[in-house]
Amino acid sequence: MPRMEPSARDHLSVWAAGALGLIALLGLVIVAGASAPALPALAATTPAQPPDQPVGGITTFRGDATRTWYGQGPVPSDPVTRWVYPSDGTKMCSMSSEGGAGSPVKQWCGTGWTGQPNVVPLTDGTMEIREGAYDGHYHFLDAGTGQPVMPDLVTQDLAKGSATTDPDGYPLYYAGSRDNHFRVVAMDRSTPTVLWEIDAHDTSLAPHPMWNDDWDGAALMVNDVLIEGGENGYLYIVPMHRGYDARGLVTVSPDRPIVVPGFDDQLLAAVAQPGGINSDGLDTRYDVSIESSVAYRDGVVYAANSGGLVTGWDISDVLHGGRNVHEVFRFWTGDDTDASVTIDDDGYLYVASEYQRFAPTSQQLGQLMKLDPRNPADPVVWSLPATELGFEGAGGSWSTPAIYGDTVYMTTAAGRVLAIDRASGTIMWERQIGSPAIGSPVVVDGTLLQGDCSGHLYAWDVSDPNAQPTLEWNLNLGDCVESTPAVWHGWLYVGTRAGYIYGIADANTPAPTATG
Repeated sequence: MPRMEPSARDHLSVWAAGALGLIALLGLVIVAGASAPALPALAATTPAQPPDQPVGGITTFRGDATRTWYGQGPVPSDPVTRWVYPSDGTKMCSMSSEGGAGSPVKQWCGTGWTGQPNVVPLTDGTMEIREGAYDGHYHFLDAGTGQPVMPDLVTQDLAKGSATTDPDGYPLYYAGSRDNHFRVVAMDRSTPTVLWEIDAHDTSLAPHPMWNDDWDGAALMVNDVLIEGGENGYLYIVPMHRGYDARGLVTVSPDRPIVVPGFDDQLLAAVAQPGGINSDGLDTRYDVSIESSVAYRDGVVYAANSGGLVTGWDISDVLHGGRNVHEVFRFWTGDDTDASVTIDDDGYLYVASEYQRFAPTSQQLGQLMKLDPRNPADPVVWSLPATELGFEGAGGSWSTPAIYGDTVYMTTAAGRVLAIDRASGTIMWERQIGSPAIGSPVVVDGTLLQGDCSGHLYAWDVSDPNAQPTLEWNLNLGDCVESTPAVWHGWLYVGTRAGYIYGIADANTPAPTATG
């Protein structure tokens, strides 16, 4: 996972050897939740935004299964900080190990990459912010005041990356932690209650866990099937069978997970380097973690990994009750690819890659590419270089590209914000911000938002794609804006590495609601 100081990979648990291509099928333990007074559930009758889900709000990283929905405006025109959480001056911090056994334990604060909050409606019409942080907690806050609306979900290590709220109205939350566990959490009890979980160390599911045991990516729920990639290198596909018990409390009854490796022998051979040990004590020969949030369209789920491999897996049979999963797309970018695949309305893929191995393939190919998965033998439509160094001695991009109309927006680690014609790959304009810049660009109602690690959040008017952008405002939040902001009805929500989450709006904007 990309990270600011401390600047090392997460705690490593690696068993890397042996046969690949295995599919592990095993049921996991159900954790029973105690009966408790019900809290307001998600409003299933909220008008659909985005249109492919019945629940409004921002339920996952970049809003939908194609990672191209960024929230609902308006965007603030003269923003001020309306609330800060925690409000008592304490910071969201914890101590966490950087690498393997014996590696230093350091303090981590605030929210990091990708760290985009969920903004979800409750049945009373109010909105709730759901955000994991480096204090090891998931926080549940009133969107208008920043005050907690229910107790934290406490994990045993950093709660980082982005989590997902159920898009179909079930009061469920899907959240991972550096403590090895990915959790399915009921939100209709008096406290968040874990119903089911996956352990990244479980070799009966993932027979040869690779780089790490964390869960950075935001899961998807498609037709009652949960899809999530792990930093152990595997993709998990789980029919969940969501429902309610006789008391009206939400339940899940998962089938045995279908687990496929996001790597293969060819990739491991390609990424092997002499020595193979980085500064964190981690063996880079096995750096094939899935840190991206998976994307989905037309029966195929796409995942990118830190080995640079982009794969597409046809899960159509699973969506219809079967268990067959097969690879239909394979493309190697040549370098670490942590950003999520973005899919446009024509089915093309946009992939941003890093530049840290400095290998010939990434030098020749570039760090942003448009791919046609219908032409797997020669999928590159166009590509662009971004080799300038900007983050931990590396270049390229950790930011997921944004698509708005006929334009693709990309931010490089070195702080270049690029507007690119999505048909031709021509750079239309660029702006320079602070470096590093590893949060993802967000575009809502013709306004482009981007943060950087100088602590600034920028807003440009991009409503006219043929015009040079105008800077609308520049808000200084005082510390690295590594996370991706969420936009909802005149409000912005984002955390920084200072240890806080911010609610931002114009001075007179009322508290956001489900309907506006």
